[in-house]
Amino acid sequence: MSKPKRVTITDIARLAGVSQGAVSFALNGRPGVSEQTRQRILDIAAEHQWQPSSAARALVGARAGVIGFAVNRPAGTLGTEAFFTDLIAGVQSALAERHIAMQMVLVSSIHDEVATYRRWRSANQVDGVIVIDPRDDDPRLAALTELALPAVVIGSHPSADGDPAALWLDDSQVAHSLFDYLSALGHRSIVYVAGPAEFQHTRLRTDVLRGLTARSVTGEVIATDFSPVAASATMRRILSRADRPTAVVFDNDVMAIAGLRIAQEMGLAVPGDLSIASFDDSVVAGLVHPSITSITRDTFGLGADAAAFLLEQIEVAELLDDRVGALPQLTVRESTGAPR
Repeated sequence: MSKPKRVTITDIARLAGVSQGAVSFALNGRPGVSEQTRQRILDIAAEHQWQPSSAARALVGARAGVIGFAVNRPAGTLGTEAFFTDLIAGVQSALAERHIAMQMVLVSSIHDEVATYRRWRSANQVDGVIVIDPRDDDPRLAALTELALPAVVIGSHPSADGDPAALWLDDSQVAHSLFDYLSALGHRSIVYVAGPAEFQHTRLRTDVLRGLTARSVTGEVIATDFSPVAASATMRRILSRADRPTAVVFDNDVMAIAGLRIAQEMGLAVPGDLSIASFDDSVVAGLVHPSITSITRDTFGLGADAAAFLLEQIEVAELLDDRVGALPQLTVRESTGAPR
């Protein structure tokens, strides 16, 4: 029985209806093709189990000159979240100094994200990856270790032994600064409108809120998908209840602004009838009326630090020690006050 013919770049170009140069750009994560074309080429390569030859690897060298960023978030929320805009700008600023490119893809699940890492590694498309939104018992970390793919995790606490290094912010301390402040104002019924429940930072913030029972605070957590649509629908349900809370905290600024609009639509005074706050800040959060009390962080600097950290990790074989990012601060504005 004859050996199956190895799929080449020429074959992929023919199947995709593009030039061999376009295939090379796509497979190596280089600019020069649209994201739609790149994805079509990558899908064809994966379907036909394309692997770069050892000769090709030798010609292009060990480095791709690209870092990867796979984002498991709804596409519609990325353009509205100041966090992502600032984070990506910070990453790009650090990479530009070294003439390194970034390949960012949207994935729909953890399974797809791990598959993306495997594809990137097998095709030598990226030299390392930035990972966000860690979970407890995160399968991505084991996969990255297995693949020996350099990575830096932007997380909420230090990494476990053997896992990729973390650039972490103490989300428990951050949550205390906001929830303790609301409690000190006299709020005894607080709702936290969160992102997905499986995210590590969601759990840590939830733990802090539920730990305020010693202060006679009742805390409720409602998980959403980070979108303003979900935030609006959730806020409408909360405020329609007979036992509505005196304070609502949202995971990001866009959700908080959506929630503020619903409160105003329903005739509630903010902060007279209801206090509103956000775990993410932005220019817009300070411009709406009333301006929104928020956790202010240097997200641009966080992205730049994560990229610089990853470039250092790529240069060495051993895992680098974790690093602590600058602690975000509470910015008190007009949307919070003592309950009536």
